[in-house]
Amino acid sequence: MEVLEANKTELVKIEEFPYKGTMHKVHGTSISWLSKYGDDGNGIPEYGLRLFTVEPDGKIPVHSHFYVQTMYFLEGKVECFSYDKETEEVTGSKKCEAGHAVYIPSMEPHSIVNIGNEKVSFLCCICNVYDGEETL
Repeated sequence: MEVLEANKTELVKIEEFPYKGTMHKVHGTSISWLSKYGDDGNGIPEYGLRLFTVEPDGKIPVHSHFYVQTMYFLEGKVECFSYDKETEEVTGSKKCEAGHAVYIPSMEPHSIVNIGNEKVSFLCCICNVYDGEETL
């Protein structure tokens, strides 16, 4: 067993992230890993748990990934967008705040924008995380 203090884990600022071969700017967003990734000495874990912080006016641009993800919002207000896989047109949006959870299926394009005047924090659980893989 290992106990972590979330506020003492390394907070890594994310500057950009690829989508369809192009790098997109990420604004005001940091990630802290709360779980192990890669081989933990017992094999490769089937999930990863991260703590995201998105500053006021911050955003995570449209992107997709092979793993499924569930986000649980702890504080702040965001708008989550979904997109058509082919046209990249917005197909829907939902406003979320503390206590809301969002499930993103594999390869579904999505983005998040902080729509409040305070920071947003959320837990993000993803499956099948491998060492060295780019994940957002």
